[in-house]
Amino acid sequence: MTEREQSPLDWSMEPDPPPGGTAPIYSSEPVARRGPESLGGLLLLLAGVAAAVSLVLEWLADRDDTGWDLVRAGFEDLDAIIDTGLWQPIAIVLGGGVLLLLGIAMWLPARSHRLLGLLGLVVSGLVVWAVVVPLSDAEWELDFFGAGFWCAIAVAVLGVLGSLKALLTGRRYR
Repeated sequence: MTEREQSPLDWSMEPDPPPGGTAPIYSSEPVARRGPESLGGLLLLLAGVAAAVSLVLEWLADRDDTGWDLVRAGFEDLDAIIDTGLWQPIAIVLGGGVLLLLGIAMWLPARSHRLLGLLGLVVSGLVVWAVVVPLSDAEWELDFFGAGFWCAIAVAVLGVLGSLKALLTGRRYR
């Protein structure tokens, strides 16, 4: 007889199976770590700040209208907002505000921030559309625009980058 058969001690390292089954009571899958999406959240926060800065700067090189003037004029004339083209400043500024809120939400711990990244990508797509339309109307002449519109371009670029970062980053495991 071997020593193991003679000893009253149980030499096995495996836990006893649960009653009625053979599956272990613990999971063999890795545990997803909850944490913030730091880079994606930071980029979306910067997009929101760029949208706020664009409110105080001039959007067109030959006019003295600030972003705030354009947004206010767009809200005053909601009936003809599409015809006048004032939907673009409204979409950029409100989209920047939404991206700011999504950036704050990405700093909250979660297993994944993919849903927030998807929402941010949809909002960023609207902002990109609102930036590309005036650029194509100006035949891609960048000297037609002022510093406020450059901030609007930054909202679009930072929004897309931050949203893609959050959307493409999966769960992190310990």
